[in-house]
Amino acid sequence: MNPSVGVLGGGSWATALVKLLSNNNAKVHWWMRNTEAIQHIQQYGHNPHYIQSIEFNTDRLVVTNDLQAVVDACDYLVVAIPSAFVHETFDHFKPTGLDKKVIFSAIKGIVNEFDAIPARYFHKHLGVSYDNIGIICGPCHAEEVALEKLSYLTIGCQNLDRAEAMSKMLACRFIRTITTEDVFGAELAAVLKNVYAVAAGICHGLGYGDNFQAVLISSAAREIERFLDSVHEVHRDVKSSAYLGDLLVTAYSPYSRNRTFGTMVGKGYSVKWATIEMNMVAEGYYAARGIHEINNKFKADIPIADAVYRILYEKISPMMEMRILTEKLS
Repeated sequence: MNPSVGVLGGGSWATALVKLLSNNNAKVHWWMRNTEAIQHIQQYGHNPHYIQSIEFNTDRLVVTNDLQAVVDACDYLVVAIPSAFVHETFDHFKPTGLDKKVIFSAIKGIVNEFDAIPARYFHKHLGVSYDNIGIICGPCHAEEVALEKLSYLTIGCQNLDRAEAMSKMLACRFIRTITTEDVFGAELAAVLKNVYAVAAGICHGLGYGDNFQAVLISSAAREIERFLDSVHEVHRDVKSSAYLGDLLVTAYSPYSRNRTFGTMVGKGYSVKWATIEMNMVAEGYYAARGIHEINNKFKADIPIADAVYRILYEKISPMMEMRILTEKLS
């Protein structure tokens, strides 16, 4: 019998995860803020704002805007709230009992107020033991989950029994799962790949071709390795799918909102107008500042991430910054 599971968040990734969990006969408790969306899902069985093609079996689904009720009802919680709103959400609703739950992050971003990856935030600010904190990462786009295209998920937790339990809840005919104990490395890599996807988009918007993109992303993979080695003393093979695979799909896929955001910046959009036009959160925008702040301490050599930060936050010309970057890559 599967443990009870709750999903927090109303976006595309939350929608895809609810599909997977409810497909596996789990009773899913789904929290979101939007009351109109909740009523629509209850009546029509699909999310009116994200991936409308997914149809839910509402007999297996409890949708509510009562966050405490979801926490109370569930053994496992999957947090799929955009990173920019994670602290605001928990600080506003102040749910109790989180320290007794198993929490898996599907956030893939930095908690801005603390420049912290979600695992650290859950531990330091919500009182959750690291043994009860996990991550769900790719390479996987929510849109392809909706289309039931073969995809792979990496499930991480220091307590591998917790990771295996979540893997069983997510695995199905078109989802393969891999487990790992490397929560910190996988989370940091998931943050960094969004920054590099923004870089890939900027270069695409500026007119750089596939040949340069190959150099850019292979250099980005080495940057990820250098950064992880600096921040976390455990060395890992970044050529595996949780690291390199997630980087590749985010940098190249037409579904990647970070690549799309970067493309618009490369074409001359301001950050504000690119965000308005997309009507979605590009995690790489916030991640660029978070990684920059973290690296002020560790001083890893990450020129691509530095270039993205300068373009987005110091308003350096994308054309000028990328021209300088081309001399640093190999």
